[in-house]
Amino acid sequence: MSCACKTPPAPAAESHDSGAAGCSGGESFALQVLGDDMLPEFRHGEIIIVEPDGALRDGSFVLAQPGGEWTLRQLVRRGADGWALRALNPGGGEPPELALPDLSAVHGVVIQKSVPGRRRLTKFYS
Repeated sequence: MSCACKTPPAPAAESHDSGAAGCSGGESFALQVLGDDMLPEFRHGEIIIVEPDGALRDGSFVLAQPGGEWTLRQLVRRGADGWALRALNPGGGEPPELALPDLSAVHGVVIQKSVPGRRRLTKFYS
């Protein structure tokens, strides 16, 4: 797993209850990166800001839930109508890419990252 949070917000299409996450389905939220499977772009301990309603593009970094587990991955286009989730630094016997039948497992786009305590090391994604 590449990112951590106690309860990621449910996508707006699945739930309108904001109780556990403390924000509505369309609000951006922060997570802390765990592990090194997204090196060199994301390091362990960095904070990412995820926009649930962000535009999905080839190459975007996304928060996804394939198979029930939350993960941070790069979204890549495969062919005319196929997509995959890519780990930049796969390890531990994990495949470098996971094919997606559709984009329903993707629940947000990373729009910013920062290193705690190092404001100058903030990076924005579009």
